[in-house]
This record gives sequence, C-alpha cells and structure tokens, in this order.
Amino acid sequence: MNTLEANIRNTKTKGELNSLRDNGEVPAIIYGGEAQNEKVSISKKLLKSMLEDTNFLSTILTLNVNGKPQNVLPREVKYHIISDEPIHVDFLRVVPGLKIRIEVPVKFINHEKSPGLKKGGVLNIVRRKVELKCPSEKIPDNLLIDLDGVDIGVSFKISSINLDPEVVPTIQGRDFVIATLAAPTVMKEPEKPAEAAEGEAGAEGETAEGDKPAADGDKKEGEDKPAEEKK
Repeated sequence: MNTLEANIRNTKTKGELNSLRDNGEVPAIIYGGEAQNEKVSISKKLLKSMLEDTNFLSTILTLNVNGKPQNVLPREVKYHIISDEPIHVDFLRVVPGLKIRIEVPVKFINHEKSPGLKKGGVLNIVRRKVELKCPSEKIPDNLLIDLDGVDIGVSFKISSINLDPEVVPTIQGRDFVIATLAAPTVMKEPEKPAEAAEGEAGAEGETAEGDKPAADGDKKEGEDKPAEEKK
C-alpha cells in the first residue's frame, strides 16, 4: 500500500493557501466516518508522482498525518485552470463496512497466449473501467481478464469476472460487455475503373467518336471514389 506524508494545516485565507502552494505543498481534506474533517497538506512532488498512476482514484493509500497513519481513498483532485497543476485533493476515510461507488480499471493479461491475437484478431475494449459498489475494505485493485487460450469471436461480460458477493456493478439488469476479440479487418484495394483501364490501352489522346476528352480534374463517368478506410 502506498504511503503519503501529510501535515495538519491551519490555513484560513486564500492568501495562506497560495503561500502553502508556493512552498510546494497541496492542501487537502480528509472526511468520512465518525471523526471530524481534517485539513492537511501533502507534497506536490510526491502527489504528482502518484498521479502518474492511472489508478490513483481507485487506490487505497496510507496517510501519515503528523505521524499517525490512517487509510484513505482519493476521491477528487482539483487542478489549476491554466497551469494544470494539482491544487486540492479530497480523501475519504476507509471505514470498515462503508459502501462506496468506485471505478475500477480492467486489466488484460497473457496477450501472447491468445490464439485469436496471433491470427491478427483485434481486442476491442468496450469498458476500460467498471463502476462498482462495494465496502471500502473490499475494493479490488482491478478486474482481471485472462486472454490465455482465447480465440476470435469470444466476448467478455461482467458475469465472466469473479467478484466478491459484496462487490457489485452499479449497472444492474443486464450482463454488459467489457471487451470482445474480433476478427481482423482486411482492406480490399479498390478495383480500377474499367473506363480508365480502356483509356490506357488506347493511343494517347484518342477518344471514341462524339466523346469529348475529359479535362484535367474532371470526374469520368463511372469513376467512383475509393471507399474510405474503416476506422
């Protein structure tokens, strides 16, 4: 579990908050449970390092507040509108039995062991994160999908993931798809228009009786624009 040092702050004015930020600290607040809210500050440098982890908002941290550890879950990070620097963080206390909604990332493993991917199949990820409702002490690190032995045509639904009975998706009533392993898309080269081919076979500038030579840039009859590549 990641640990972050925090200090109690007594800032009351905007000027004091700006001074705190100028000294490389980010103001934060800890809330939740029966204890009172706590105003703290944390190192901007260490925070930015943790923010590089895409799972920051779904990872339980240990905050050492003036040396006293407590487990928290980052709930919101606010950024400066111009500099995009973090300027405030909300932390939720992890209290046993407290149920929360949280987005948990989906993780795929054993890509190299999938016969479908070896054939050129494409892994279409419908949901990179799934919102769950669960006790704070049972938040999964990720939703794991194993691609070992998976062939083209297989789809992964939420029902295929083994979840704790107390961990449930917030989307209820349907077995929604998380990802599919689809067949490769092969682009067929457009056929050359017949009239263009005939023109090459004839003499340069030769036209049929009554036909007017096409001007540069004019579209010839039957000359179709190649279909755009499917994305």
